[in-house]
Amino acid sequence: MLFSKEYVGYLAKQVVKRLQANHFIKSAAPEKVAERVQNCMVEELSLEDRINDEVRVILEAYSDEMRNRGANYQEMFKKVKNELVRKYKAVL
Repeated sequence: MLFSKEYVGYLAKQVVKRLQANHFIKSAAPEKVAERVQNCMVEELSLEDRINDEVRVILEAYSDEMRNRGANYQEMFKKVKNELVRKYKAVL
């Protein structure tokens, strides 16, 4: 993930504060709203990490075949990652 969890928590609090200030939301417990926003943000921001992990697992399964055919790991990583991004309809 590009950002620390502390920074994401700060961003979530700021988002909730601005939403309340501009009367987009009303909440008696803004800290709970900020916590839920933070959880959603962390999940979304860690999507690329999860995709990268899945790519590594896939390529590990085909490592012998890739070595025998002389395939470039970086190129294969990009191709498999692009396929998974398309599959999950992710925006990175």
